[in-house]
Order: sequence, then C-alpha cells, then structure tokens
Amino acid sequence: MVIKYIVCEEPGKLAYKEKENLVRKPKEVLLRIKKVGICGTDLHAYGGNQAFFTYPRILGHELAAEVLEADATSSFKVGHKVVIMPYLSCGKCIACRTGKTNCCQNIKVFGVHIDGGMQQQVVLPESVLLPTPILTLEEMAIVEPLAIGAHALRRAAIKPGEYMVVVGCGPIGIGMIKLAQIAGAKVIALDVNDNRLDYAKDQIGVDFAINVLKNPVEKISEITNGDMATAVFDATGNKRALESGVDYMAHGGRYVLVGLYKGDLMFAHPKIHAKETTLMCSRNATLEDFEHVIANIKAFPTESFVTHRVHFSAMAAHFDDWLNLENNVIKAIVDFD
Repeated sequence: MVIKYIVCEEPGKLAYKEKENLVRKPKEVLLRIKKVGICGTDLHAYGGNQAFFTYPRILGHELAAEVLEADATSSFKVGHKVVIMPYLSCGKCIACRTGKTNCCQNIKVFGVHIDGGMQQQVVLPESVLLPTPILTLEEMAIVEPLAIGAHALRRAAIKPGEYMVVVGCGPIGIGMIKLAQIAGAKVIALDVNDNRLDYAKDQIGVDFAINVLKNPVEKISEITNGDMATAVFDATGNKRALESGVDYMAHGGRYVLVGLYKGDLMFAHPKIHAKETTLMCSRNATLEDFEHVIANIKAFPTESFVTHRVHFSAMAAHFDDWLNLENNVIKAIVDFD
C-alpha cells in the first residue's frame, strides 16, 4: 500500500508526497491515523520560528489512531482506539532514571525531532500508546495539548482556593484553565484577544478575564486584595509576555514558563529576587499527565474547543488561514476519514 503524507519542506512550504509500506518491528504497533490536532508547535514550525526543529519534517503529534497490526502477545488488538504519547525517551539518562521522561536528554518528539503523524499510517512502540475505548476521536486528538497543561499545573502543585494567572488563551492556556478549575483554583485569564477571552468566560467559565492591554497588574491586585497571584503560567511563548509574567505574581509565588520562545529572555534580578520567585519551566508531559486528562476530559467542552475541521486532502490549503488571529482559530483538527 502506498502511504500518503504531508511534509513541511521548509518554512512556509507544505507538500503532499507518497511512500511505500511501513515495516513494523517486534513490540511496535502499526497504526492508522484518524485525526490530527494542529498546535502552536506545528504553526511555529511552518512559520520558521520553532526551537528544536529541522527541515524537512512531517508535522503532527496530537493524534487519534486505530491499531492495524500488533504482536500476537500484545495487549493492543486490531481496531483498538489509542492516544499516542509522542515523546520517545531513551530510558537511560538521568531525567529518565528519575521519572522525568518528558525532558529526557535524548528525547525525540514525534513531529518535531522526528517525522510525525501527518500521514495515513505510522509505526510506534507499544510503550507510548494509551487505550481510549470510551473517548471520541476528537477527544483523543486533544488529549496531548491538555496533558501539557496538566503537567504544568502538577509542576506548580496547584492547591484549591489559590489565585493563579494564565497568560494566553490559546489551546494550552484554555486547557490549563479548565484543569485548574477542576483542581479548585481561582483562575485569572489574560490575553490580548477579546474573542479568546470571551471563549474562556462563556465556554470554560473562567473566574476572571482581563485584556493584557488594560492595566492587568492593577486589576489582578484588586481581585486578590493586593496579594497578586501565587502562581502564574505563561502559555504564549511571546518574549514580551514571558518577561512580564512576574509582575502578576505574589511575593513567594511560582512562575511557570510553559510557552517556548526561541531566543533569550531577560528578567530584572532585583524584581524576581525581592519576591523570592520560584522560576520553573514545564516541558511536554508524562504518562501520569495523560492519564489524568483521559480521566477528566468528559468535563471539557471539546465540541466548542475544536473550531476548525478539514480533511487531510485539503489541509495544506488551510494552514495559512490558521495563522490569522482574525479567523478565531482555537483548535484545528485534520480528519483522515
């Protein structure tokens, strides 16, 4: 069988191509890709500003798949629906040995360091597959971005009742808001886009929504009775936003960088020192985070979250549209059926 795929050959250029059958090794599973979610990593790669990236590359790591073939002794059988955890770790480095497989020294992220899921079939190890018999295909395709948010919240040890700020109401930020609500936090959402803030209010039910251009420090201070937020999360990857996040944080608080900026960041040391800032990064997710999301995803408004749907055969023609904020894209899904 000839397998069709889409490759990003260079920034701004997508091409449809074909290749021959894939070869499956023992303890690997041959999968049919059913749906692929488009994320910021894909859009940044297409735009030429994604870190840890080389071209040409087949994009796609937010995946819903179906088993086509597996070992006879495997727990995965033909027809099983699976979510793919797209972080291939070495299992040997210091990070892996201490359970931090998400930041493995030798990590290969599907669709970033190695070719991803924007193809009709893929072969992957059994160890990165999670069975999801009761999820819809669209729910399966958004598990990975929600797991990114779940990992960031777990890193920060969010507690019920505390005020936290999420900067950026894109897919990752929205996921964090909902998961933080489930954890009992009081969430303040910041963005420059009023449509995304409205979505966070109307569909997610965020406690407070503030346009970052309208005195956010003053408003956060009012909401928190002068304390500011004990945890702040950046989900933008924007240099100016990343460098401003500490302004929203309480003394003794935590600042978590979830969004990734390709260059250098600068913080005024007296400012972060005075607050005894705990500055941490959050990268990828672990099995625990995926399982947490799968257990809670029925509480997430998937239907409204997925704003754009397109068939695989038409995907390349729509990619530029998804970069335009005026099109109000939250999550685009590519359908292979």
